[in-house]
Amino acid sequence: MHVSAPAPTGENLRTALAGLLDGLPPRQAAQAVERLIAHYRGQTPTHTPVLRDRSDVAAYAAYRMPATFEAVRAALEAFRDRLPGWVPASHADIGGGTGAATWAVAAAWPEGGRTTTVLDWAEPALALGAELARAAHDPALRAATWHRQAIGRDLALPAGTDLVTISYVLKELTDADRRSVVDAAAAAAHAVVVVEPGTPDGHLRITEARDRLVAAGFRVVAPCPHSAACPIAPGTDWCHFAARVNRSSLHRQVKGGSLPYEDEKFSYVAAVRPGAGDATGEGGRVIRRPQTRKGQVLLDLCTDGDGLTRETVTKRHGALYRAARDTDWGDAWPPPAE
Repeated sequence: MHVSAPAPTGENLRTALAGLLDGLPPRQAAQAVERLIAHYRGQTPTHTPVLRDRSDVAAYAAYRMPATFEAVRAALEAFRDRLPGWVPASHADIGGGTGAATWAVAAAWPEGGRTTTVLDWAEPALALGAELARAAHDPALRAATWHRQAIGRDLALPAGTDLVTISYVLKELTDADRRSVVDAAAAAAHAVVVVEPGTPDGHLRITEARDRLVAAGFRVVAPCPHSAACPIAPGTDWCHFAARVNRSSLHRQVKGGSLPYEDEKFSYVAAVRPGAGDATGEGGRVIRRPQTRKGQVLLDLCTDGDGLTRETVTKRHGALYRAARDTDWGDAWPPPAE
């Protein structure tokens, strides 16, 4: 899953954020960021919007949007790699807030021509998201519609939506609302992509969403190479990946960091209804950072037939060894034929 190089849409997003947030008082931004961090590290779901006003939303956009965008983009690119001929004509983003996932969809399918609807309960987030989108190069993103909607058991989605995204939302919901939201997406969509933080709790929420999608008749296309039960026993480990986030000067200022990059850890599932497209064959997925040693590469894999397994690729494997040296965490293995 090679996602270190920023897409043009990512550059466009960073420029739009910088222009929108120019002049935001640093102290005000820092206070809002501290409050948001305290919330996201907490364990209590909320029925009220986390983003209360424009200063909250501006701080959130500067603090979280670049990382959310890269995580969702990485998940969508893995999905697109499995279904290369499938292009969504319509997209609904549940709990989309300021629109990071809509920017990620624009990056994954730059062909354009789709309709996008963003649903969220926080009016200030929707307003700022729409303002950001007006600076987008992508025509479909500029034309997106932004609707205030409670995210829970009464969620209504247009039937026949090609793609529904749910990113960094499930933690904010009660157990019952989480189930309702995933079920509503499954009832309405041809394809569903759910992204959560790459933590043990995030993995459990993804596993629950995955189980509900499979029970609704969906087949998993990424990251899992199968739709059978997850081979990771609860409480023993968790499945997650990493996306490189290139920090702008604004991003470094708001986050209080000095490095020009960070790695966003995330868990995800992408699933489709039968008939939504033919997935390319995939033997397994690299679920840990490959270990490179003298003359060999160790790959930890999740596979269709053998579950969790480790494969050792040595120099005597020739071209396969050279491919293994270039393989990254999250990539398919063996690599697709050129």
